[in-house]
Amino acid sequence: MQDQLSALVAKATPELAALQTRPEFEAAKARYVGPNGELTALMKQMGTVPKEQRPALGKLINETKGRVQVLLDAALAQIEAAELTAQLGPAVDSTLPSPDIGPGTYHPLTLVREEMCRILRKVGFTVADGPEVETEYYCFDALNTPADHPARDEKDTFYFPASSRFANVSKKNPDEKYLLRTHTSSVQIRTMLKGKPPIRIVSPGRVYRRDTTDATHSANFHQLECLYVDKNVTVRDLKALLDYIFASLLGKDTKTRFRPHYFGYTEPSFEVDLSATHLPKVKKPWIEIGGCGMVDPTVFADVGYDPEVWSGYAFGMGLERLAMLLYGIDDIRYFYQNDLRFLKQFA
Repeated sequence: MQDQLSALVAKATPELAALQTRPEFEAAKARYVGPNGELTALMKQMGTVPKEQRPALGKLINETKGRVQVLLDAALAQIEAAELTAQLGPAVDSTLPSPDIGPGTYHPLTLVREEMCRILRKVGFTVADGPEVETEYYCFDALNTPADHPARDEKDTFYFPASSRFANVSKKNPDEKYLLRTHTSSVQIRTMLKGKPPIRIVSPGRVYRRDTTDATHSANFHQLECLYVDKNVTVRDLKALLDYIFASLLGKDTKTRFRPHYFGYTEPSFEVDLSATHLPKVKKPWIEIGGCGMVDPTVFADVGYDPEVWSGYAFGMGLERLAMLLYGIDDIRYFYQNDLRFLKQFA
């Protein structure tokens, strides 16, 4: 039996080392350790060996089995390395110039974001930023959103476990939860808490909601919001700014209109519609683009502003929505698929 086991290892060593493909490997594995393999057949002979010889023989079989397994593992590793090399192709000299044709370009969402910020900088707005991980206070409480509001339900908002900790995002109240921000309005609260008016900011950024992805919805998307706080700010100022923004972005023929709406942090509040007959792939005379309103006095009081002295407006919209209107894109999912055929159109 010992001679047979030694002969089996001697036979398997060169044979397994010469394997080059997975089918060859699987066939060789079956020949040696499969249900009808050579090593399996020798193991079945244990029953015919005298009882006093079985411990020594069992040890010898286990050693042989281990040696064969090492040979199999080495053969498989060699085949996997060859497969990877074939996928990667010939070696690349990293010191040579890049073979890529032409320079890169900005993502269409980046193009729209930068253009919107450029338009708003012309009328005195500065860009403000904030964390994407927020607390309930900045995302909801300070924006006059009550605890029973549907937006605060776990079906709409991504909450972190209670044990989560973020050293760079402090809680206002110890019992509040961390969450992925549902809008960039939280940046408005952080900005107002940092200093006194007048304030004129634009805050673009990524936000998250529990939406089912389809042609017009995504669980993560981008918003752009503006806040203006000063003395004697009126709805007329808000309407004038929106007219200026959309005429600058989408053409001088673009008109805007307000429809009454409800938002917890503005009063009065409006939905904003755009005239759309001159825009690509839009077959309606008007299309909704965002929400706006005058900042609610409750919000001012919460951040320490006297609502009898200060007034202001805020508005927000989705950058994907703007990009789809501007470029005639009919499916929001194109923005996230990283398809070069799509992205190169904006070079």
